[in-house]
Amino acid sequence: QIQLAESGGGLVESGGSLRLSCAASGSISSLTAMGWYRQAPGKQREMVAGISTSGRIKYADFVKDRFAFSRDKDQNTIHLQMNMLQPDDTALYVCNLWTVQGDVYWGQGTQVTVSS
Repeated sequence: QIQLAESGGGLVESGGSLRLSCAASGSISSLTAMGWYRQAPGKQREMVAGISTSGRIKYADFVKDRFAFSRDKDQNTIHLQMNMLQPDDTALYVCNLWTVQGDVYWGQGTQVTVSS
């Protein structure tokens, strides 16, 4: 069993910055991919940024060079530096992890609210 714990969300005004973190713990014994998704009321969950098992980082188009994804060398912690936040960025940001065996794990999410 793997657990994901997110942190770093909060209330910020337009143009502000936040740094999200997600730490994975538990029985992490296989190669994993990790990433960030977000979900806002009335919208479906969408990918923000992530890293594949091959080490390739992918960003959603709406990031517009404002966000930066990183993964610690321990492989079990990821971060999302979010700059120039906009009201449309308001959402629950959820950490995701999947293993090569096909198991998928989701965190509870950390709320990001950007005032207009």
